Amino acid sequence: MEVVQLQRSFVEYMDSLFREGFLDAQFSQLQQLQDDSNPDFVVEVVSLFFEDSERLLNDLTMALDQPNVDFKQVDAHVHQLKGSSSSVGAQRVKNCCIPFRNCCEEQNTEACLRCLQQIKQEYLLVKNKLQTLFDLEQQIVAAGGAIPMVQ
Repeated sequence: MEVVQLQRSFVEYMDSLFREGFLDAQFSQLQQLQDDSNPDFVVEVVSLFFEDSERLLNDLTMALDQPNVDFKQVDAHVHQLKGSSSSVGAQRVKNCCIPFRNCCEEQNTEACLRCLQQIKQEYLLVKNKLQTLFDLEQQIVAAGGAIPMVQ
């Protein structure tokens, strides 16, 4: 695939991620912080988000699997996940955290489990979408092109 076509695909794919609510303006701000002195900035930050999210999702799964759920602990994990997803612009993950925190406040285990499933699903979706985006970036660079800036 030629560079111009890859770049066009990149722009269209980025547009779809924003249009479908996977990403918000915070992701654009991360991209603006990336420059020639730190060309892998966004990938590095998002990789940390992936690691952090997977740890938190495992912690949430274990916490909700206890006979006596510590809802304060669950809420602390959800709060942390909301903050990290917000910091990378993972809008749909962040938005799932809001009702999850309400369920913690109500101490409703079943509702918390449903929210956890929803967050896991949204997390996997955004992770796959971002990995596809990063793969597309690598193809553009490998073909000798520059990554287009998307507003």
